[in-house]
Amino acid sequence: MNLIPVDVDSIRIGHPLPFHLVDKDGVLLARKSFVIASRADLATIAQRGGGLFIDGVDGETLHRAYVDQLHVLMRAEKSIGEIAGSKLDAGAAIKRAPPDNVQTDWLDLQLQAHHTLREVHASSFPERLEQLHQKLNQAIARNADSALFALIHLASSETTMYSSTHAMLVSAMCGLASRDVLNWTVQHETTVRKAALTMNISIADLQDKLAAQTTDIDEIQRKQLVGHADRSADLLASLGVGEPDWLAAVRLHHTAQAGALSSKVPAHRFARLIERADIFAARLSPRGVRPPVSPAAAMQACYFDENRQVDEAGAALIKSVGIYPPGTYVKLATNEIATVIRRSANTSMPRVAVIVNRNGIPTVEPIVRETSLKDFRVVNSVAAHEVRVKIQLDRMLALTQAPATDRIVW
Repeated sequence: MNLIPVDVDSIRIGHPLPFHLVDKDGVLLARKSFVIASRADLATIAQRGGGLFIDGVDGETLHRAYVDQLHVLMRAEKSIGEIAGSKLDAGAAIKRAPPDNVQTDWLDLQLQAHHTLREVHASSFPERLEQLHQKLNQAIARNADSALFALIHLASSETTMYSSTHAMLVSAMCGLASRDVLNWTVQHETTVRKAALTMNISIADLQDKLAAQTTDIDEIQRKQLVGHADRSADLLASLGVGEPDWLAAVRLHHTAQAGALSSKVPAHRFARLIERADIFAARLSPRGVRPPVSPAAAMQACYFDENRQVDEAGAALIKSVGIYPPGTYVKLATNEIATVIRRSANTSMPRVAVIVNRNGIPTVEPIVRETSLKDFRVVNSVAAHEVRVKIQLDRMLALTQAPATDRIVW
């Protein structure tokens, strides 16, 4: 590993680290996206590691950002002294790094969301949340199938960092439905995504505990859940969020009424969409006391309202992510078990990758199938806990790319 020293003054306190920090021997000191709370904490980390260092690959990005910064100072006609004394803000490097050809590190993004939604400080929260929102939105814009696969896989296969993964999945689903099906304005799409990310900010720690515990919820925990939507909205307001529709959507995300979205004011539309996505994502996720339900059951709960009528918001969500969303599992007519890797124009005919053959044996390599073909049609969805194969996330995400890279077996 080619290590490059980092000036401690370039590290922004209270903001997610843009790169892993390591010691002089390359041993990890602080993960990318970790938030250093104070200068004293930073000094302790630096002293323990004999200085702060980053990998040379990350150093190249920092160097490009520093050169860009010098050009900005020169165009602004700053003095030679100011230019010579300038220091790079390491946190800004990640903003200037080109997004093209960059694959999302979903485990890092999950960790960033975890810290952002649990470690809330008025001085840094708005900027940290904006960074998280932008990264998630960029990942979806690059490849929505890949984003859905990663989030649904993480949500349905583990209980760690449940609150952050759940928030990102609901935000992604609401963003896709509002843009691709409901044709909302960019402003409304942005608002509903941010409201979904922050809807449970007052109980993030409790949600993580409840997801992992192997006993039923107790009375104290039940009381903590009551009124959390109001407390989340109040907390957001204290942290600097001033957009009324955002706060109202958070406040109403468990009490939004059924009915045509066109008859509702924007905040109530946002709340209803969030509520239906929340139901789907929650039922798809495991708990210490129960396994996740099948995607079909989760979708049914989302699709029908309290009166067993088709819910407009729920229907929009299903149209946007598909009846069999990426990251879920299905059984084919061939008796093979596959994971969905891409949506298609027909929501019931996704592209899939077989991971268990017809004899019940895991495949050496995933085999891509087109379920629009009768021989490979989807028979039913399969709950994640019923699949005894542990998939490699990065390997499967590669299959969500353009079809030209797929190995299709007809």
